[in-house]
Amino acid sequence: MADNSINPTEQKVEGVVDQAKGRVKDAVGGLTGDAGMQADGKMDQFAGMAREEFADLYEEGEGLIEKGVTFVRDKPLLSLGIVAAVGTLLGWLFLPRGKKA
Repeated sequence: MADNSINPTEQKVEGVVDQAKGRVKDAVGGLTGDAGMQADGKMDQFAGMAREEFADLYEEGEGLIEKGVTFVRDKPLLSLGIVAAVGTLLGWLFLPRGKKA
């Protein structure tokens, strides 16, 4: 089975490399007057920034999931009570109720 996990550190490094590559293309395009190369450089810079932001968000999400799992593992009865209360509230809000005559 293939490993589909994301390595945030690897993504950050690739983002920095993309940004550097983009800066070089942007500068060379500016010096030579090649607008296409300049635009390509700006796109590489943007892609690098997006890749870094994605890695940061991924790490943040992993941390939140781990906190949730730890909470449920440490306090299973409280977790069950919270889920029951939220389920009851949602059922009361969204399920149709009979009309009184």
